[in-house]
This record gives sequence, C-alpha cells and structure tokens, in this order.
Amino acid sequence: MTQQVDVVVGGGQAGLAAGFHLRRAGVDFVVLDAQHRPGGAWRHMWDSLHLFSPAAYSSLPGRPMPVQPGRPYPEAAHVVDYLAEYEQRYGIPVQRPVRVRAVRREDGFLRVEGDTGTWRARAVISATGTWWRPFVPAVPGQDLFTGRQLHTVDYRTPKEFAGPGIHPAAAWGNVIVVGGGNSGAQIAADLAGVDGVELTWVTRRPPRYLPDDIDGRALFDAATARRRALEAGRPDTGGVASLGDIVAVPPVRAARDAGRLVHRAMFDRLTAHGVAWADGTTAAADAVIWCTGFRPALAHLAPLGLRGARGHIATDGTRAIAEPRLHLLGYGDWTGPASATLIGVGRPAREAVRQMSDLLR
Repeated sequence: MTQQVDVVVGGGQAGLAAGFHLRRAGVDFVVLDAQHRPGGAWRHMWDSLHLFSPAAYSSLPGRPMPVQPGRPYPEAAHVVDYLAEYEQRYGIPVQRPVRVRAVRREDGFLRVEGDTGTWRARAVISATGTWWRPFVPAVPGQDLFTGRQLHTVDYRTPKEFAGPGIHPAAAWGNVIVVGGGNSGAQIAADLAGVDGVELTWVTRRPPRYLPDDIDGRALFDAATARRRALEAGRPDTGGVASLGDIVAVPPVRAARDAGRLVHRAMFDRLTAHGVAWADGTTAAADAVIWCTGFRPALAHLAPLGLRGARGHIATDGTRAIAEPRLHLLGYGDWTGPASATLIGVGRPAREAVRQMSDLLR
C-alpha cells in the first residue's frame, strides 16, 4: 500500500531538526530511519568521543541540550539520550527500522521506496548524513597486508589493540592511525600512551591545530561568515579550514602537550606486516585505522539522476537545483553552513521547510 505523506529520510540530528520545523509548519510528514533506535550515528561512535562544544552550544532548535554533570564537553552517549528525548518531546513521527532503497519521480510526486512500504511524497528531505559511507583511499599493498584494517566507524576502545601483537614478531599491538583531521587526532590521542600499544600517527601534511580556545560555536560562526561572504560576492574567508583542521579538545590537547602525538608523513605502501615509505624505512603494524573521512550517503537518490562532481548534488541552499521537491540537509557546508553539526543544522532545516511550504502552497 502506498501512503501519501511528505518524507524525511534519516532520523538522526538533521532529520529531527527538519521534523521540528515541519511540525511547526503543520505539514503532514513521516521520518523514515534505518536505525533500530534513536540517536543516529552518535550511537555508533567510539567510547571516548566528546563534543567539541559545551551542551549550551550543541542544541537542536527548540530544546537546549541539558548539561552533563561533570562533563564540560558531553559524551556521545549523552547526545544519544538527548536526541531520543527530543524526538519524544516534539512527537516527531519516526518509523524505524525502515531502509529507504530508492526515491523516484512518479506522476508529479516523489515515490519513496522502503523495505517496509512505499510513500508518495509531494516533497522529500534527505538527511542520511555521511557516517554510513566511510571512505578509504586506495593505497598499494592493501591486499597484501595481513593485519586488521579498520575505519573510524569500526573503532571503539584502545583496549582491543593492546599487545601482544597479532604477528608472532610483535611484542605489543602496533597500531597505525591514518588521518590528520579530528577523528585521526582523537583516536591517536586515545591510543597514545596506552600500555601494550605502539602508536604511529601518519598524516598527509603536518597537523594543523585550531587555537585551544576554539570550540564548536566558533566553528559555526566561521562557517556562517564564509557562506554569507560568498552569497554577497565578497572574498572567500576560508571558513573553518582557514583556522586549522583539528579542534584541540582536552584529550587531544593533553596528548599533544605531553609529546605523545608525533606525526609521520604518509607512507607509500602497505606490506604483509606493516607499512613502508619511499626512503626504505618501515613500521610494523598489527592494525591500520583509516580516519580518512566519509562521502555523502546518497545511493537512495540515484534514480533521480542528480549527482555530479565528487558525488554531490547541485543545490541552492538545501534545495536540489534540478529537483525542487528535494532538499538535502546535514551533509556539510554545501547544504548549509555547519549543517553537519548539532548547532548548525537548525537554520538550514528551517529554511528547507520554509521553501517546501512555499512550493506546496
């Protein structure tokens, strides 16, 4: 049976922000979430992860995040509880688990096909994020390496890497972390100094730390200033990238200041038992953790034929230029300044719903 109702695909922070504004606009809608429980990607983060910002600056529209006692920067589990409470508080109609397979054009509507049914929508907001599509670069020797290869999405705790190593010659767990962004720095800091773990941190360029007093609110302000400058035809301010790549959250700052975060240049290839550089130097490895980013999870939109360079869909704000009934929310700055963050997703969600309401009228 096909149901006629507007659809939000994804029940994480972006989907809930959209749901909040759709409720206020009086739109009949449903949120389809592939997860079994609330919390989105936050439910799958590593154990030690903390937000970049205090709770007061990490809130979705309408409901401030409560302070976590004893934690100036809340833990991921606190965010999960907040999102679950937010969903219930505003009565956001989330159906789960529903995996959306495809969105197609059909008789002037968008047909949303899921594994539990179909929906006929006048408009669709795609809010599936990037966590579900991890990116690992192609590096020579990956098929030869006999240790573990993981991505950020697979990492949980340093305890699982503590020695003895996987290979007979290893006296401890040799772990190589690849990536000079926030995930790479935080996971490297998590592993650094742990008994039984020998860490090698490799980056394509020297790590660029943001000033220690920078947090998520300042990053949001920088991203917003960049978007406004570009929209007004002024020179590009560079946004967050102009400040650096790594937010020096307390664990990263402590490991850096203690001299435990020492980076090496990116290796050239993997070997059976480690990695090798062009100058002939090598490092043993029982595990390689690829903290190398993500791509937007947009496979469900493939039937619309909208994707262009780098897998992005051309947008004006959140609205897909070639399909005005579709909005994309929470994928990064190309769908709104800091829209992949808790504090940043509210404004583009409000604008997306306003444009949807105008179109439907």
